[in-house]
Order: sequence, then C-alpha cells, then structure tokens
Amino acid sequence: MGAEETGQRIIDAAMALVRDQGYTATTTKDIARVAGVNECTLFRKFQSKKDIVLHGMEQEKWRAGITPEVFQHVRWDLRADLAMFMSSYMERVTPDFVNLSIGLRAPQIYEDTAPLIMKIPETFLSALTDYFEQMARKGKIAQTDFESLALTFFSATFGYTFLSASFGAKLTGVQQRKYIENSVKVFVEGIPTP
Repeated sequence: MGAEETGQRIIDAAMALVRDQGYTATTTKDIARVAGVNECTLFRKFQSKKDIVLHGMEQEKWRAGITPEVFQHVRWDLRADLAMFMSSYMERVTPDFVNLSIGLRAPQIYEDTAPLIMKIPETFLSALTDYFEQMARKGKIAQTDFESLALTFFSATFGYTFLSASFGAKLTGVQQRKYIENSVKVFVEGIPTP
C-alpha cells in the first residue's frame, strides 16, 4: 500500500466515522482500526484527528460536489430551471452528506469546518440569485429582492433534504419528485385560493 493510499484510507475512515457517530465520539484509535493501520502510522501522516478531518473537507468527494458548474444547465424556463436547481442539490446532498455535516458541527472543530460547510449553501444561493437577476434582465421575471427569493427557495430545498435524511419516510410520504414539482408550482404561481 502506497503512502498516498494510506493517507486516503485514513481520511475516508475518519470522515465515515464522523458521519456515523459524530466528531466527538470518533477517536484516533477508531480511525486507525477502520483504516486498517496502527495509530503510529496515523500520527506519522497527520497531526491530529482535527487535521485528518480538515484534509477530508478539502476533498471534493466529502463536499457533496456542489460547485457553480452544477447549476449552469439552465434553459431560461423558470419552472424547468427551478426544478433543476432543486434536483441537482438533492442528488448531491445525500443523507450521508447531511449526517457528515451534522457530525462536523462539534464545538471542538466547528470554527474550522463552518466555512467549508457553508460553501454549499453559498454556492446554491449565489447561482440562484444570479439566475434570477439574468431572468429579470431577459424580461422573464419582475425586479424584486432576488437574494430573498433565492433564500426562500433554498430553504425549501434544504428543508426537504435535511428532513428526509433525518427521518426518511417516517415524517412524510411525499416523494422527492412530487415535492420538487409542487414546490416549484407554488413558488411560481403562489398558493391556490378559492
């Protein structure tokens, strides 16, 4: 096993353990065991558990793959594009990633991980705000507070994703596809009234 492969196995073990049991409950002994190395090897590669996790946070695979490019496939059709924003986010922010994000919020590490965790909503909000601004320039939507609109839409996207990761189908039987369809409809048309 090469040095690079050993380091990656240690990172992957640490991130999986943080995802499954939280940062505080994860020990370097656990990480070494899951990675198939001894603790001495772990400490030759990394200074601490925190160091391992921060190296993991730098890797795209542990950041859900949310980049501005994810949201570039717009058709300039409000309904279709909003559905794309929601589904692209939900495809990448899996229950595993939500649980990892929760595990990375431990007080001992949160100051270091918060800016990395925030990149995901920041990317979504920035891309959606920019999209709304361009739609207004094209005359397809009215001028308004686009940042608030983006935050409202992101909240609906995040809420469903987080609740599904936390409770599965126990909370609601509304399937993801139907949720996206209904959310976009309400967002575009408003709540139907009699």
